[in-house]
Amino acid sequence: MFVSFFPQPKLFFTSAALWSLVGILFWFFGGQQLGAAIGLPPAAPDAPPILGVPMFWSAPFLWFYIYFAVMLAAFYLFWRFYSPHPWQNWSILVSAFILFSTYINVQIYVALNNWRGPFFDLFQKAISAPGTVSAAELYSLFGIYALIGLMFISLYVVTKFVVSHYIFRWRTAMNDFYAQNWSRLRHIEGASQRVQEDTMRFSTSMEQLGVAFADSLLTLIAFLPVLDALSAHITELPLIGPIPHSLVIVALVWSLFGTILLAVAGIKLPGMEFRNQRVEAAYRKELVYGEDDPNRASPPALTELFQNVRRTYFRYYFHYAYFNVFRAGFGQADAIFSSVILIPTIAAGKITLGIWQQISTAFGQVSSSFQYLVSAWPQIVELISIYKRLRAFEATLYGEPLPDIDQRYLAKHGVEDPT
Repeated sequence: MFVSFFPQPKLFFTSAALWSLVGILFWFFGGQQLGAAIGLPPAAPDAPPILGVPMFWSAPFLWFYIYFAVMLAAFYLFWRFYSPHPWQNWSILVSAFILFSTYINVQIYVALNNWRGPFFDLFQKAISAPGTVSAAELYSLFGIYALIGLMFISLYVVTKFVVSHYIFRWRTAMNDFYAQNWSRLRHIEGASQRVQEDTMRFSTSMEQLGVAFADSLLTLIAFLPVLDALSAHITELPLIGPIPHSLVIVALVWSLFGTILLAVAGIKLPGMEFRNQRVEAAYRKELVYGEDDPNRASPPALTELFQNVRRTYFRYYFHYAYFNVFRAGFGQADAIFSSVILIPTIAAGKITLGIWQQISTAFGQVSSSFQYLVSAWPQIVELISIYKRLRAFEATLYGEPLPDIDQRYLAKHGVEDPT
């Protein structure tokens, strides 16, 4: 699954995580200031945020682009000489591009949040004091919003195009790897489906979950300072009273609660999804044999196989039902939570409409990032089940025992474990 596309996967991902951590820490503890040496200093602490897309070619951003390119070049050159791999241009450079575009996408949301403050303050002024705000001022701010939206659309289209090719390249690498070892893999139940379908689903799910995780991490890096600064406007929290860094603490506690709640509620789902795929594969396989052999796919055999499908799916539906109860309930509570904790501050008249909008947006971004497992859990369930199916291929190639469920299938059909 990984060795076909990445060089020495365990060492590669470990080094990528450590190098990324080094790059992030160095950036925040001195790296930003290095740009001043070439005329690209960081923004002054008391400088107002740049509204709209000009922030993306300001001095701090230009220095970040250079910094990112240097860190990427060092990592790429190390792996190019240490462990050459035929797919490393895609697995390293294109992965970095996806990570970079994810970061820019997060910064677009930061730019949008910066726009919300002055726009909604101007909006509040316009409706509370008629005649003090001209239509041109409002049109001007909407023009800034339109340019931010245009940049978002452009980045979205380009990224989706690149990601589509990235997924297919990963699938191609896995397909070639398994095709070269087909003689050793063909005896595995559902082998054709695993090569044809599961490789595509695995690469797609891994890319989507990886991008979602990177997006959550980068959103936290971008929005936590914003949310912490906005905490200065909060007078007190319901039932708790005034505390420092209030919004950050509440977002962390609330998101941790939601993650634990849904992880416990959905703990049985990955194994059940895997069983669903197994009974579907057995049913489909018998139908395929029946196309060429009149003695196969008899009505009694198909009835028994479909009863297995029915039984596993009905059990799965039951467990997913109570998981959805918790998931939907938490989602509804999460939609109003940020507004509820602001009630004492709103009642005290300590924030404007613009600040309220900024707090709601920043809190939502940070909270959703902390809730990565909450939003991604159904897809994680599917990915784990696909991984278990492809893991049988890995076990066969490396002489390891097959997973228990595959061993039970072989024993039932009188086939010895080839490993």
